[in-house]
This record gives sequence, structure tokens and C-alpha cells, in this order.
Amino acid sequence: MSPGPDEIAAAVAVLRRGGLVAFPTETVYGLGADATDVDALARLYAVKGRPTDHPVIVHLADAAALADWAAEVPEAARALADACWPGPLTLVLRRRDRVPDAVTGGRATVGLRVPDQPVALELLRAFGGGIAAPSANRFGRVSPTTAADVRADLGADVDCVLDGGPCRVGVESTIVDCTGPEPVIARVGGVPRERIEAVLGHPVVVQDRGTIAAPGTLPAHYAPRARVHLVAAAPGAPTPGGGSGLAPGAEPVGLAHRLLGAGRRVGVLALVVPAGLPDAVEILAPPADPDEYARVVYARLREADARGLDDLLVVAPPAVGLGAAVADRLARAAAAGAADPT
Repeated sequence: MSPGPDEIAAAVAVLRRGGLVAFPTETVYGLGADATDVDALARLYAVKGRPTDHPVIVHLADAAALADWAAEVPEAARALADACWPGPLTLVLRRRDRVPDAVTGGRATVGLRVPDQPVALELLRAFGGGIAAPSANRFGRVSPTTAADVRADLGADVDCVLDGGPCRVGVESTIVDCTGPEPVIARVGGVPRERIEAVLGHPVVVQDRGTIAAPGTLPAHYAPRARVHLVAAAPGAPTPGGGSGLAPGAEPVGLAHRLLGAGRRVGVLALVVPAGLPDAVEILAPPADPDEYARVVYARLREADARGLDDLLVVAPPAVGLGAAVADRLARAAAAGAADPT
């Protein structure tokens, strides 16, 4: 059951007094604060454990609010907003002077989006302003796609949790930087690259590595406690989407035997489970297709931890459509495990 008017009103009151409200979007649950309240933003960063030079996305009730936050809206940005909002698309634009540095990480740009989720839109309309909202979890960990995930991660550190059920898309928004000569995808996400290119009528470059200019683009991110290993669907096959952690094409059967031989608990997540794995490998329910993979990827990573797995072998989906976002998140989760072998 969605939150009623009284719950929305209570959440608005929390925001207006500088508190933190977790709320659902179509992508993941966000941890929201009044985007004009620097004290509330400081608390948001502290609760997340987020470095203060990492910008956060401001959520708006509609595209008409762009003028309150952006100094200019290029034609390409306007076209993308018209085509994709409400929806899982964030536009990076030149900020107005009034936008706090705490939102932008001190940059001259700000990320803005209109979510496509009824509870989020109801909250935004009732609040009447922008809500800064990174994912409602500790920094670098697995993003939450249910209210229960938020409560498990943040506990009493969040003042109010609005439960809107499981998130429909399941991976974060696509971020398109519209401040340069040509739009650039700074993070792949819920709006596929193919859709962005169709709207703009030309190819769009993805530049989502080696920078913190966009949220969620550190090489190691989205990590469960279990160590994630990218593996191929079959011996000698390429790993879809490439990725970090292990070399692309890592052979799953031999790796599983080595890990089990070291006394580790091992699971596997894939659209199609690789043949020949040892019986002791625990199989997480395979998604039916890349879109479902996006909806459940974070839930499966959390399941790996709930089962007490030490290692999770993952086969990324083909890096097209939403599969590109899933492959990206799995690669970054694998990189986090490679950086921390414990």
C-alpha cells in the first residue's frame, strides 16, 4: 500500500525542519534532503559516509522547475527532458548561483531529474522544491530497491521512510552531461544509450570512467560483502560487457573449484547458469531477461550476503539496452572486491 496523504505531509514536515526522508523512485530508493538547506545536506553526506566532493542529484516535480536550478538549458537537454521525463534520466547543466556547493560538490554544474514514480512525485509536489537524493544506503554499498533495504542499511539515521514497494527499473538513472559542445553520457542507467541517441539523432559518447563528476562512477562501487567475480557464460567465451575484477572471459568452472577448495561458499548469478559448475555452488534465481536483471540485480547481491556467500560468480548480460547498466554495475562491484580481497 502506498503512503497516504498524512504520511506524505509528515515527510514534508521532516524535510522542512532539515531532516532526511527516504523515498522510492523508479530506479532505487533515494535519501532525500531539502536541496537548499546546507545543514540538512551536511547531515545527508555524513549519514551516507559520502565524500563531500561527490555531487548529488536534485529531484524535481516537473521540468518547469529547471529554471530554478539551471542557468541555461541547451536545446539537446530540452529535447531529452521532453522525451524522457518523468523517467530515469539525469541532466547535468550549468547551475544557477543560488544552488549550494553542497549539492554540486563545488562544481559549476548541477544534476537534475524528474522521477517517474507516483510516491516520489507526490512528495515533490507537496514539498514544492528540489530534493537532493543520492541512493539511500551507505556510500559504495549495494543500492536499495525496497523500503526494507533502506531500514536495514540506515536504521535510525533516516528520519522517515516512505514505502512505495519495489523499484520498477532497479538501476540508477542515466546521467547525460549537457554542458559541453555535445552531450556526453556520464553514467549508463535506466534510459538506454540507444534511446538517448534516438532522441538526439546522433551517436553519443560514454565517458563514465576515471572521474567523480557524476554519482556512482567510481571504479569500485555497488559492492556487497561477498566478493563479486565476473565470469564468462562458458569456457572460452567473452564476458558480456567486459568489466573489472577478473580479466574478461574468466573461466567459471575452474574458478568455482578453486574457491570451494579454499573453503569458501560460492554462488552464481546469470541469465543462463554456466554448465559444469560444482554441485556445491549455490544458484541464485536467474533473471528472465536483461530488463528483469536490472530490476533484481541489487536484490540478488543482497541475497548473496544474506546467504553468507564468500564469493559470487556473475555473468553480465549483453551490454545493450538496460543490459549495459547491469554490466556496468556488476563490473564496479567486481572491482570493489578485487580492491578488497578480504
